[in-house]
Amino acid sequence: MKLSISTKLYCNYTLEETIKRVAGLGYPGIEIWGGRPHAYYRDMDQQSISSVKDTIDKTDICISGFIPAQFGYPTCLCSPIDSIRKDSVQYIINSIDTSLALGCKKVSLCPGRTLYGQGYEKGMQQLTASLDELVDYSLKKEVLLLLEPAHMLESDLVLTIEEGARLIENRQYPNMGIALDTGHCHVNKESLVDSLYILLQKKIPLHIHLDDNNTLADQHKIPGEGTINFIPFLQTLHQTGYDGFLTVELGFDYTSSPDAAAYQSRQKVLALLKEAKETSVSPILS
Repeated sequence: MKLSISTKLYCNYTLEETIKRVAGLGYPGIEIWGGRPHAYYRDMDQQSISSVKDTIDKTDICISGFIPAQFGYPTCLCSPIDSIRKDSVQYIINSIDTSLALGCKKVSLCPGRTLYGQGYEKGMQQLTASLDELVDYSLKKEVLLLLEPAHMLESDLVLTIEEGARLIENRQYPNMGIALDTGHCHVNKESLVDSLYILLQKKIPLHIHLDDNNTLADQHKIPGEGTINFIPFLQTLHQTGYDGFLTVELGFDYTSSPDAAAYQSRQKVLALLKEAKETSVSPILS
């Protein structure tokens, strides 16, 4: 398992400066936020793309994933307003192209939240119509889409890991995995270990966001600053053979001092991994 961090923490810095700082703090991976001022597709002309790729090459950092600006704004894949839904699909398509231009083939998706009076069934119809289009497009581009189940304030369609897995299975999406956010699971009172086994049983690809909270709100705190017990989760990841990235995803409370938050997060996650290793049957770190 390797450490990564979302660039959204550095929303007051350019993407190039963010990459340099994250690499300097010892992170081997970085998840690129597709919002401004980082990698919003309208801003990513050939010169900008070349500049970011050059910085990535010089720092020898790996892109663990690409997450377009979502969760309420500016997109809604389940919108009953046709122009909004179509524009949202096109935005994700453009973001997929941006991700590919940067050399990344993993793009995260948010299910969205229905409008008042829309209802669950119509919301799911709109969402699956959007996902069908995005799956068709991403298949041609050999891109893995990562659906991120949310919590009640962010979605009323796909809340739990089990619901996300069921959607992928029922729609038979061949190139869609789950972005498991530990904070979302904690707010939803889901078992992180059970969630892993659900995905393993269904053979659904897994991407991980690490963050913490007090179960009452999605605070996106540094792992260890909330009430999540990460040890069984990390042990199970090792035991089930997970060798991907663990991406720290912090909230806006840390954006005024991102270097300190990124450093503290790395130290804390490494300590958690060490503790999990010492209490596991077999080694957790490769």
